[in-house]
Amino acid sequence: MERREEQPGAAGAGAAPALDFTVENVEKALHQLYYDPNIENKNLAQKWLMQAQVSPQAWHFSWQLLQPNKVPEIQYFGASALHIKISRYWSDIPTDQYESLKAQLFTQITRFASGSKIVLTRLCVALASLALSMMPDAWPCAVADMVRLFQAEDSPVDGQGRCLALLELLTVLPEEFQTSRLPQYRKSLVRASLAVECGAVFPLLEQLLQQPSSPSCVRQKVLKCFSSWVQLEMPLQDCEALIQAAFAALQDSELFDSSVEAIVNAISQPDAQRYVNTLLKLIPLVLGLQDQLRQAVQNGDMETSHGICRIAVALGENHSRALLDQVEHWQSFLALVNMIMFCTGIPGHFPVNETTSSLTLTFWYTLQDDILSFEAEKQAVYQQVYRPVYFQLVDVLLHKAQFPSDEEYGFWSSDEKEQFRIYRVDISDTLMYVYEMLGAELLSNLYDKLGRLLTSSEEPYSWQHTEALLYGFQSIAETIDVNYSDVVPGLIGLIPRISISNVQLADTVMFTIGALSEWLADHPVMINSVLPLVLHALGNPELSISSVSTLKKICRECKYDLPPYAANIVAVSQDVLMKQIHKTSQCMWLMQALGFLLSALQVEEILKNLHSLISPYIQQLEKLAEEIPNPSNKLAIVHILGLLSNLFTTLDVSHHEDDHEGSELRKLPVPQGPNPVVVVLQQVFQLIQKVLSKWLNDAQVVEAVCAIFEKSVKTLLDDFAPMVPQLCEMLGRMYSTIPQASALDLTRQLVHIFAHEPAHFPPVEALFLLVTSVTLTLFQQGPRDHPDIVDSFMQLLAQALKRKPDLFLCERLDVKAVFQCAVLALKFPEAPTVKASCGFFTELLPRCGDVEPVGKVVHEDGRMLLIAVLEAIGGQASRSLMDCFADILFALNKHCFSLLSVWIKEALQSPGFPSARLSPEQKDTFSQQILRERVNKRRVKEMVKEFTLLCRGLHGTDYTADY
Repeated sequence: MERREEQPGAAGAGAAPALDFTVENVEKALHQLYYDPNIENKNLAQKWLMQAQVSPQAWHFSWQLLQPNKVPEIQYFGASALHIKISRYWSDIPTDQYESLKAQLFTQITRFASGSKIVLTRLCVALASLALSMMPDAWPCAVADMVRLFQAEDSPVDGQGRCLALLELLTVLPEEFQTSRLPQYRKSLVRASLAVECGAVFPLLEQLLQQPSSPSCVRQKVLKCFSSWVQLEMPLQDCEALIQAAFAALQDSELFDSSVEAIVNAISQPDAQRYVNTLLKLIPLVLGLQDQLRQAVQNGDMETSHGICRIAVALGENHSRALLDQVEHWQSFLALVNMIMFCTGIPGHFPVNETTSSLTLTFWYTLQDDILSFEAEKQAVYQQVYRPVYFQLVDVLLHKAQFPSDEEYGFWSSDEKEQFRIYRVDISDTLMYVYEMLGAELLSNLYDKLGRLLTSSEEPYSWQHTEALLYGFQSIAETIDVNYSDVVPGLIGLIPRISISNVQLADTVMFTIGALSEWLADHPVMINSVLPLVLHALGNPELSISSVSTLKKICRECKYDLPPYAANIVAVSQDVLMKQIHKTSQCMWLMQALGFLLSALQVEEILKNLHSLISPYIQQLEKLAEEIPNPSNKLAIVHILGLLSNLFTTLDVSHHEDDHEGSELRKLPVPQGPNPVVVVLQQVFQLIQKVLSKWLNDAQVVEAVCAIFEKSVKTLLDDFAPMVPQLCEMLGRMYSTIPQASALDLTRQLVHIFAHEPAHFPPVEALFLLVTSVTLTLFQQGPRDHPDIVDSFMQLLAQALKRKPDLFLCERLDVKAVFQCAVLALKFPEAPTVKASCGFFTELLPRCGDVEPVGKVVHEDGRMLLIAVLEAIGGQASRSLMDCFADILFALNKHCFSLLSVWIKEALQSPGFPSARLSPEQKDTFSQQILRERVNKRRVKEMVKEFTLLCRGLHGTDYTADY
């Protein structure tokens, strides 16, 4: 007969009281979860079962679900429910029931020792959780007791079954400790207790691993158990015997993987470096694996070579400093380094023939850092030993970076090619790092090799070899200043001699030229050696990314030396743009390159080039503006508008200067007359308006139009002034017809740059008032479908307060409505919108004293804002946003203290507000803490984080660990 337990809250929040967590119902729900084809039913069953697991009735049905006549899925759920109850609800268990619970779990584990393995593991995890909660006081010798109980001869289970069950229990115990929800002070106590208890574990493991009669399955379990325990940071000297046994077990193919895992975990624990003598004993053991490693490489046994490499790297990478300190043992450590070098240069192409070499790269960083961290004398000694090693490493890495033959590469999958690309990037990063150790001699070394390769008449060189050497050069030149290198002129001279017959080689030639663009700016006489190569490559779609990005770098870095080549660059670029050789993003880069190039010319030249460059697009746009809107002409319009905005992003005929405050941007005056970009924009303004009139409904086209002006405004700053009135007028019409977020973002730019200038204030003010009025109307109609508009509107308001608070003095601005809309925006589910609204309030509240309408609305409606903030903190908003709400509280406290002190006390007096989980004392403490802190914003953020956890019932739980 089932006993129906009526426990308060068992049904869960909002559920019907009929939620009967009985054995029968649990079994039905499990059947539904596993076998019902309907996904909705599965989800409902899963939700119900999760409630069942945490219900008080779980103590009752769990044991019944473990009965022998149940199927493993049901037994597993019973064992899992027990684990959840013990690990999460330990405080609910009366102390007088500890022993009976322990006994019941032991009984079940013994029974399942010869049953389902997944159920056995869950029961072991449950008992491990129980042990961790009882240690050290309520169960002082938990591990020793476990060992003793399972070694008892009177058990009905055979010896091997008991042994495996005990090993499973001992394996999951440290794992459960690592993931347990124990408070920090308990964790330290239990860790210390486990460290003592390992005295009952390690001798047993040694005995089982070394006795010949132990079957393979037991020895494998022993290695996994050892691997689990060493992660509790056991003293390495205590692990010595087991590590040696694990090394011996590497010869057994069945135990190989488990042995590797155990050795690597033991060597890698942070505390291990204290035990230098043990580490020194491990070096010969690792070196002793070299024959096995070579044999594995010869036989193509990737798993074995990978495992041995992991061991060598674990010892070298984790303990290079400790081992380098043992100067008298320098030769044995050098032998280990050479073994790792063998692993780096392991034959075959990554990732198809080998996956080992990538494991070693971090080791070379670590070793270099450790050598360079020594005092001068010791460093000099080690530099002498290791510089040749690092030069050898460069050769090895460049060999590994070589592409396979074209035929072989053709068979690689796209995933393998991508892995190889990432691997080459890692090699590139390593070479760049190694430069710190080897310095300019490394560049000379690479240059000599490349020179010999390209000038040797004895044998034909492979493109792969040339490409790898260039790739090495490019890796260093990309990030290291090579301007003073004496080999770069020679390299620039060699590049045209390279016979380019292959896309990969051509790509690397392009990227190398790009990496040297800063050097070319200092040595403009050499530009002509490489520019023809780049312009020629522009016509090849396979070299699209490398050629366009290289041209962009040259145009950016060398623009003042490019006027003699400008006509040619523009002509070639126009040709490839018209032929549509490149994809959209590369076309945009190319326009940016041309913007840089044209910036250095005289205004007449710029206008002449602009005319020839963009006239075809303007004609195309005129034609498209006449057509009826459809998807294909939309793509063409967006493409043309994108080309123009990217051109105007970089076309800047004057220089920007940061002033002393660092917050304003000034420009040196342009003596040459009107800005070319403004001239062009004024010429095409009517056409853009015509396009807009047909496409106002389309956010993408509107965004593309706004992007042209936004990028021009950002680049030109004050030079954009002649366009301000007509742009403000156009934006107003656009936004009044169909509100779009991009129009608000452009308005924000105009406010930022022009609102503080008397001449431009009237049109900017008119636009600001118009978009505000339209947006407020949108709020009345229901803004929930437009979070992007609300987000941009809040950012615009914040910008207005920051740059020109006078905008809030205008009688036509309904400050009260703006305030109320912003409070409403705080309740949106979209995080960016909420952040923007919080940003608005943190700009608004400091203006209470000096902007009269702001002071008035805060006085009248500030309480409404506080209620919204407290509701959000109480649980209505995401915890990730709490810092933003804390900023509002801080601003209220700093600028409206007398009002806040009344409002917060009144608000928190309401029962159940902002959360039913709070006591009156907790609310009172919070209000006092907030009112006291008017200086330290960080402290207010901490208070809000604490308070929101209390509100959500999460305070003191593991959910707060990363918070």
